Amino acid sequence: MSERFEKYFEQMPCYLSVHDRDFLITEGNQRFREDFGDRIGEPCYEIYKGRDEICPDCPVEKTFADGLSHSSEQMLTTRAGVETPVMVHTTPIQDQSGEVVAVIEMHTDIRKVKDLENQLQQSQRRLARLFEMVPCYISVQGPDLVIQHANRAFRETFGRAVGDHCYRVYKHRQEQCLVCPARAVFADGKAREHEEVVTTTDGRRLNVLCNTAPITNADGEVVSVIELSTDITQIRQLQDQLTSIGLLVGSISHGIKGLLNGLAGGIYLVNSGFEKDDQARVTKGWQMVQRNVNRIRSMVMDILYYAKDRDLDIADIDVAELVSSFGGLLEKRATDMDVALSCTSAPGVGSFPGDDKAIRAMLLNILENSLEACRGDSKKSDHWVKFTARRAAPWLIFEVEDNGIGMDQETREKIFSLFFSSKGIAGTGLGLFISNKIVDKHGGTIDVDSQPQRGTRFLIRLPLEARPSTRPAEEVNTTRSLNLESEES
Repeated sequence: MSERFEKYFEQMPCYLSVHDRDFLITEGNQRFREDFGDRIGEPCYEIYKGRDEICPDCPVEKTFADGLSHSSEQMLTTRAGVETPVMVHTTPIQDQSGEVVAVIEMHTDIRKVKDLENQLQQSQRRLARLFEMVPCYISVQGPDLVIQHANRAFRETFGRAVGDHCYRVYKHRQEQCLVCPARAVFADGKAREHEEVVTTTDGRRLNVLCNTAPITNADGEVVSVIELSTDITQIRQLQDQLTSIGLLVGSISHGIKGLLNGLAGGIYLVNSGFEKDDQARVTKGWQMVQRNVNRIRSMVMDILYYAKDRDLDIADIDVAELVSSFGGLLEKRATDMDVALSCTSAPGVGSFPGDDKAIRAMLLNILENSLEACRGDSKKSDHWVKFTARRAAPWLIFEVEDNGIGMDQETREKIFSLFFSSKGIAGTGLGLFISNKIVDKHGGTIDVDSQPQRGTRFLIRLPLEARPSTRPAEEVNTTRSLNLESEES
């Protein structure tokens, strides 16, 4: 029997050694002798580590101390100078009285395991670098839609949002989106692709193409969702410009047709007047011709204004006259909507340089927006719109405030977007987009403060001295927010 165990000891595919209380090796198997030499009787720390004293946290010492087995990872150096990572296990050898008289130590070569661990770590580092450096916005979301991980592009654009809900980070919403691709992926495990408009930490709006895909565990259960968003804002801006031209041309086609019919009617009256020698008929027909020609000219100029940049026709605008004119223009409409409209200007407000036609179009759009906001609010019995003008050098400030339905943050951030309308099919999505463009061309700004059910305030600043816009084109439609309580004149 002893010969059999001795054979097992010799042939074990690991380093086996027996240690006494002085840490001298009293026995070693064949594998031990092959790699460390026939060094029976020498201290283990010299043989394995080339040390001249016992190793810190020596498992053999611990086994002699408590009579228990111990394990640890060690690095051994063979007589050929090869460093070998091993897993160490110690077991006590006791006499009949139970006293530990020796310790058997087994060293298992784990070089292949370590190589695999290193390869895994390298793969993980490469994947982590790839995750970080991908020029898209990547986030990983849990079942509660809380962001668990985000790459560098995401953090730089949307802030350090790990731990926050995705709908708060992307949309500044307080509740989940009605249509949520991430929830759908959790439900059925299928990847999704959709387009979204999101808002950065500095208030810029981005059009992004989102791809969401499941991350599953070993059982195939979806434990999280990865979302990759690609910025397609420039593509959408180009499409918007082309669509804008097409929409404008299409929307006025019926108007042009009507004007041409009116022009044809005027020509008919002129011709028939000459034939019948009826001067009154000729005069009436010629007036119709002139009126429709002027309307066609005006419409063509509008197309040119909206379809491409044009120079402003700058002249001094009397502010008091401008403000009061809107009172007469909108009085009937406000009365029909049961909205109290007031249009006032501060004493000595004077004049400012601007394109009269463009400024009037811009203010009319904003005033109409406020009237519509009041009409859409059914929770208040009284509604009002206040339009005021004042000087606050170097600015002339127009303020339009209402107590209508108001807007949440997501709507505020989109109101100056091309074709965005909070009125549904009742709006074209052009009015506030064009208004913002007009203000920017004058070198001014529009700030918006609004809360649902509280109302909205537009603050338009126009320079008292003519100056062009200095903002890049892609920033023109970025909404700025202000605080009603802290805003200074």
